Amino acid sequence: TKDTDILAAFRVTPQPGVPPEEAGAAVAAESSTGTWTTVWTDGLTSLDRYKGRCYHIEPVPGEADQYICYVAYPLDLFEEGSVTNMFTSIVGNVFGFKALRALRLEDLRIPVAYVKTFQGPPHGIQVERDKLNKYGRPLLGCTIKPKLGLSAKNYGRACYECLRGGLDFTKDDENVNSQPFMRWRDRFLFCAEAIYKSQAETGEIKGHYLNATAGTCEEMMKRAIFARELGVPIVMHDYLTGGFTANTSLAHYCRDNGLLLHIHRAMHAVIDRQKNHGIHFRVLAKALRMSGGDHIHSGTVVGKLEGEREITLGFVDLLRDDFIEKDR
Repeated sequence: TKDTDILAAFRVTPQPGVPPEEAGAAVAAESSTGTWTTVWTDGLTSLDRYKGRCYHIEPVPGEADQYICYVAYPLDLFEEGSVTNMFTSIVGNVFGFKALRALRLEDLRIPVAYVKTFQGPPHGIQVERDKLNKYGRPLLGCTIKPKLGLSAKNYGRACYECLRGGLDFTKDDENVNSQPFMRWRDRFLFCAEAIYKSQAETGEIKGHYLNATAGTCEEMMKRAIFARELGVPIVMHDYLTGGFTANTSLAHYCRDNGLLLHIHRAMHAVIDRQKNHGIHFRVLAKALRMSGGDHIHSGTVVGKLEGEREITLGFVDLLRDDFIEKDR
């Protein structure tokens, strides 16, 4: 493998009778240059230069018939600065493969050369603390409940009470977009009012994560622009349901216009919850770090939703790094 290769660790569960070497090679081929047969156009390029290679296979301890297959992808297979293209290549087709009973992408090592083609988070930890003038402690926020059904006026009122009572942030829930009972523009206005009123009364900087997620990229940008015009500090986006392309566009806008960007991971459990199939959340977290976001829900190590302590703390550390070190 080369320093510039993207390395992927797949947990492969082959169908009965399929040797792990064959399954690993099939994964490498199908997620790079291969297809189900040989074609004459293969001769028109140098496949050796472009094909993914499965370079190591090891059995998973304690699991019958599961293997970790390590695949190296040449960097030229990927478009620069596109998380969308990276995922389309690596996990686009191969998960439906007949020879596999199940497949899970456990981790990616993304080389520095590729990382540098991404803008990354709009601002990061230090700039956020500077904007908020809050240091040496965690920032405390809450989500406004009931998440659906309040009018904009009452929603803003709840925001005000929370912020006035001492919270730094309040937050839209992931599915608060622009419903008939509360259109986005009304919500933005009343939440901005709550922010300014509580700021004036407490002398602290306050924020509300205004959810800019929308049905089209254009509508999403319209909401982000309106938030900036209101002078609020932060907006929010559902990066998996909204899509990586939309998220990266929004992250670029947020950096250019001084907005912080909070990321919600709605839909992640569909992808990462099964132990033997899907994509581990650490991969989705790395992808977000590249696509751009200032905070993301990492999953708690206590509470109502699932999460394993060491693993969670592992990718939280990764996301907090100033820069991505080798082999992270």
